Amino acid sequence: MSTASVRTLIIIPTYNERRNVGPLLAQILDQGTDFDVLFVDDNSPDGTGDLLEELAEENAPRIHVLHRPGRQGVGSAHQAGIRWAYSEGYDDIITMDSDFAHPPSYLPALRAAAAGFDIVIGSRYLKEDSLADWTPFRKLLTRVGHFLTVTLLRMPYDATGAFRYYRLGTVPVGAFDRVRSTGYSFFFESLYIMNANGFRIQQIPIHVLNRTAGASKMRTRDVATSVRFLLVLCAEKYLRPSKHRISSPARH
Repeated sequence: MSTASVRTLIIIPTYNERRNVGPLLAQILDQGTDFDVLFVDDNSPDGTGDLLEELAEENAPRIHVLHRPGRQGVGSAHQAGIRWAYSEGYDDIITMDSDFAHPPSYLPALRAAAAGFDIVIGSRYLKEDSLADWTPFRKLLTRVGHFLTVTLLRMPYDATGAFRYYRLGTVPVGAFDRVRSTGYSFFFESLYIMNANGFRIQQIPIHVLNRTAGASKMRTRDVATSVRFLLVLCAEKYLRPSKHRISSPARH
């Protein structure tokens, strides 16, 4: 299938990102005309949802907005967007953050790297300077999380990042049905399930930026919840490995 005939949807969860979504969308559209975009907004108090409706009208029919009644978790937002993509018949999806942490200039490279793979991850750990713009504390927190997922889940990937490509023709919706987390644990849980079921995973190096406006949505309790869930997932890996098998695993 040629790139021109592939329907690709970019999924971007938003919560209080009014200052970012306009410039972000402009940069995405600069990458080419063959990306559609779905914003999943959790009823942002700052009016992000209203602005997104204006942007969708200005850029119809390529831009879509999924409004949810309130803040339900970033993992839940990804799930909602992914299910929408399946229902609308898209061939592949890309997920990314709304705060410019994932520069849109990487979008073509992420999709190009998918040849022969089911999932592609934009990794913060393939080059030493990938986190150069981050504060020391944020670097430490992220690297500890990476160390734990690599050590406990035996996955040599950037398992906590959101910048990913999924080929929907080979990754069934049942793989996402197995994901229980509605928060930040969604990222390593979903990747663990994909890896456990034999899907082909590729990584490309990316340079991650600091957010340009607004504040981080991650709270201390989100970190604690993620660590607890990681320990649960590690225990299940060895005690109940069949729990994460899907009915249609990867076949190559």
